[in-house]
Amino acid sequence: MASTRPFAPFEWMIAMRYLRARRSSGYVSVIAGFSFLGIMLGVATLIVVMSVMNGFHKDLLAKIVGINGHIFLQAADAPLTDYDSLAKRVVKVPGVDLAIPMIEGSAFASSSFAQGGAGVLVRGIRESDITRLPGIAGTVRTGTLSGFDTAGGVAIGQRLADNLNLRVGDKIKLITANGAQTPFGIVPRIKSYPVTAIFQIGMAEFDGIFVYMPLPEAQAFFNQEGQASVIELFLKDPEQIDSVRSAIEAAAVRPVMMTDWRERNRTFFDALNVERNVMFVILTLIVLVAALNIISGLIMLVKDKSHDIAILRTMGATRGAVMRIFLITGASIGIAGTLAGFLLGLVVADNVEAIRQFLNRLLHANLFPAELYFLSRLPSVVDPREVVVVVGMTLLLSILATLYPSWRAARLDPVEALRYE
Repeated sequence: MASTRPFAPFEWMIAMRYLRARRSSGYVSVIAGFSFLGIMLGVATLIVVMSVMNGFHKDLLAKIVGINGHIFLQAADAPLTDYDSLAKRVVKVPGVDLAIPMIEGSAFASSSFAQGGAGVLVRGIRESDITRLPGIAGTVRTGTLSGFDTAGGVAIGQRLADNLNLRVGDKIKLITANGAQTPFGIVPRIKSYPVTAIFQIGMAEFDGIFVYMPLPEAQAFFNQEGQASVIELFLKDPEQIDSVRSAIEAAAVRPVMMTDWRERNRTFFDALNVERNVMFVILTLIVLVAALNIISGLIMLVKDKSHDIAILRTMGATRGAVMRIFLITGASIGIAGTLAGFLLGLVVADNVEAIRQFLNRLLHANLFPAELYFLSRLPSVVDPREVVVVVGMTLLLSILATLYPSWRAARLDPVEALRYE
């Protein structure tokens, strides 16, 4: 008997009829519907979660290295009194964009407008540098950085200002243990500074901890006259650190300790990557369960349609034709669910922040507290490569799920099926 043309119109017609609900086999269509919903939700959830994790990684990386630099140079043998000449030498290295000398020290901040206080990280920096600092430039909400060197004030983050009830023009009191040296030991230094600018980086932790003051004032405040504690380098591409390290060491001339943002934040970003990978595996199980539903639904359909299969075989349908009919039936569920999940996932991923704000208003709750998640908004970045992987994996699982039931249908003996008819 001559075999029929693969995927002939009658195979598609029969497969589509099997997908429609019938009184005698309504449960099969119910299982097919749940399989469709499972695959759709699995694909959509995978796309949304992976996009949010990508957004977290991108935003956190941009904010962390945008305000902290990419490479850090510290003194190895003698204090950094030659920080100006050192910065001028290393900034000439190809790939280096900025070299900013700073004084860094911890302090306790308080104000007369609020009880208590907060630990802060004070940074001494020049006006010409702070206006070019990627994490600060363009984030000043009130006040100004103009005349920063001569104003005698400080710039603080929005969250710190809220905690201490400070506005531009108010005074913030800073206390440091690195005070003046006396015959009785080191005396803590206490000094008040007017707030000249309030910035909002968008990362809650940074907005609540950083205080920027003019470099000469910071040198006096921390007893480090004429020196810097660190030179922060900003590269044109933060991922190309290894290619410029040796050139920077050669340009430095003097011995320096060199660290980079990967070393300082390795634990944080490793944890973020582990969480991202675990979420991918967990959510893939949703797709796998939906694929198993396709298997069970098709096996029940084959059992229910055994009489029809026998009649088709006696009318001349080959085993290949029968197998293709059920392959089309199962694959249609997987393909339709994947396409619907793909579209739903892209829509949700592109509007995830708007959806979060709507749910906050609806439930009267904060579903994304900045204190816990560092960022003030829910980020989302769709990676086309990951979307292709998710869609391809789901289609593959859906097609593989149809092979065994389709093979069983093709192996059905028409004589046995019609014996008791």
